[in-house]
Amino acid sequence: MNISTDWNAIRQHFNKSFKSNFHVSIASVDANNNPTVTPIGSLFLNDDQTGFYFEKFPSKLPIHVKNNKNICVLSVNSNRWFWIRALFKERFSTTPAIKLYGELGQKRKASKKELARLNRRMKMTKGLKGNTYLWGNMEFVREVSFKSVEKINLGKMTK
Repeated sequence: MNISTDWNAIRQHFNKSFKSNFHVSIASVDANNNPTVTPIGSLFLNDDQTGFYFEKFPSKLPIHVKNNKNICVLSVNSNRWFWIRALFKERFSTTPAIKLYGELGQKRKASKKELARLNRRMKMTKGLKGNTYLWGNMEFVREVSFKSVEKINLGKMTK
């Protein structure tokens, strides 16, 4: 998989994964070289191998970026029917998971366009108390740039 030529397919995978998980996992490394994973429910991929997430709750990522900007984002399509079909057919119709490798960038005020993307994604949960708590008052985003991609290999089911 090539990050430039397959970027649209990567974005489609991340959108499907979000619908089944409501989050991706971002791995980073602390100052002592210990790995840690942070669930992020607001990662958006742009058209140009970049993205952003809303930085309201993450406590470790803003600290880790000071020593090491490198991250790995794991996105898994956990849709039940996707997996049942694959188990029945003994192969996945598309890759079940993708890892993106990249770097954390600047934290900055979210644009109106970015806030609109968040509101569109969370539209189905609008009106629920948890929606206001989790996704209300989002002010800041952290930019992300991606360098490479890796499909998860599950043997003959992912050929």
